[in-house]
Amino acid sequence: MAHHTKVVRAERPQVVEANGVDICVQTFGDESAPAILLIAGAACSMDWWEEELCERLAAGPRFVIRYDLRDTGQSVTYEPGAPQYDGGDLVADAVGVLDAVGVTEAHVVGLSMGGGIAQTLAVRHPERIASLTLESTSPGPAGPDEPELPPMSKELAAVEPPPEPDWSDRDAVVDYVVAGLYPYAGSVRFDDDRMRELVGQTIDRTIDMRSSQTNHWVIDGGKPIRDRLGEIEAPTLVLHGTEDPLFPIAHGEALARKIPGARLVPLEGVGHEFPPPQVWDQVIEALLDHTAGTETR
Repeated sequence: MAHHTKVVRAERPQVVEANGVDICVQTFGDESAPAILLIAGAACSMDWWEEELCERLAAGPRFVIRYDLRDTGQSVTYEPGAPQYDGGDLVADAVGVLDAVGVTEAHVVGLSMGGGIAQTLAVRHPERIASLTLESTSPGPAGPDEPELPPMSKELAAVEPPPEPDWSDRDAVVDYVVAGLYPYAGSVRFDDDRMRELVGQTIDRTIDMRSSQTNHWVIDGGKPIRDRLGEIEAPTLVLHGTEDPLFPIAHGEALARKIPGARLVPLEGVGHEFPPPQVWDQVIEALLDHTAGTETR
């Protein structure tokens, strides 16, 4: 089958008011197509949803929306170690982003902490969710009558974090961020040069790298909603690396069990990471398939 590659126009990133704060948003593709909202993980700006991945989804055709979480990229930023918000605000920000770009209902894709945000969105704002995709995430801590899910791998638990860099030294910050990614990667080849380039691009767009690498780890995540996952009615896709050392794949399996009708697609050899290019074909096909045949607006 011949693929005709359409060139998809990306709008310039723009800072909008969402939930009363400044959030930087970028969209790709035709705004009349079904909307996909991409929610990144902790400490990650929109850059981690790479441009080529967004363009390929937009060619679907889909209207793809990515944004900088608070304290990342060009969004509102707080003093390092003193964020003035909590997990509930991050959920409200996602709703605010949809409002700002004029979308009432979107296919929501959340990765890691973004997957936690997406689960909460689906429980608290079901009318905004056309479908849900949860990637590299977890239903959260077990309730009293439930078996505990496996903890992070022993190898990951044993990793000593590298000392903080001189935040004004770009090369040192690139080294620091890339070194922090290694323990989370799976056996799919980790492309050092590519990753260094992506991290450099993030640094160049980010108001305060120290805040972006610090503040999400110290906020109150809010009340877990694990016991409410059975209420989710949105069609749900779970994408999970088979070698995720932070949330072993049993976490993805638990999500797929708890959310009615959810489907698990394992990503072979992938760790706890944004999908590496080696699995883009699989991820894009799964996302386009999952978001097909439903109108959003």
